[in-house]
Amino acid sequence: MQDAPFDLGAEAAAFAAGRKDLGAVVTFTGVVRDNAAGTLQAMQIEHYPGMTEKALTKIAEEAAARWSLGDVLVIHRYGDLTPGELIMMVATAARHRKDAFEAAEYLMDYLKSRAPFWKREITTTGESSWVAAKDEDEDALKRW
Repeated sequence: MQDAPFDLGAEAAAFAAGRKDLGAVVTFTGVVRDNAAGTLQAMQIEHYPGMTEKALTKIAEEAAARWSLGDVLVIHRYGDLTPGELIMMVATAARHRKDAFEAAEYLMDYLKSRAPFWKREITTTGESSWVAAKDEDEDALKRW
């Protein structure tokens, strides 16, 4: 959890550096997307310190055990983020690509629907609204 931006390339390089025992590294990076009207000024991400870190650690540990991962990285930002900014990153490393890909998808599905974050969109017109959970995000969990 961090409020400061992160360097995607540096994080991915550091994550993969020196690992001769692993054959696959998969990364996913979330970007703040503008709304359909093109009026998103900021996405406010809120969380409860301590509780959120504990939930992210639990999700990462479950993925590591289920897919025999060599390593897992989860970075998630909070605060006010503007369209185009990096909001989060997941990286998984495993001996084989299937495990790394599946674990990354699992992490994304669970982070999207179960991690304790609250998101509010602020528009250039001054409107503010909380982002509601989506049925398709809940449905994605059923495959796991």
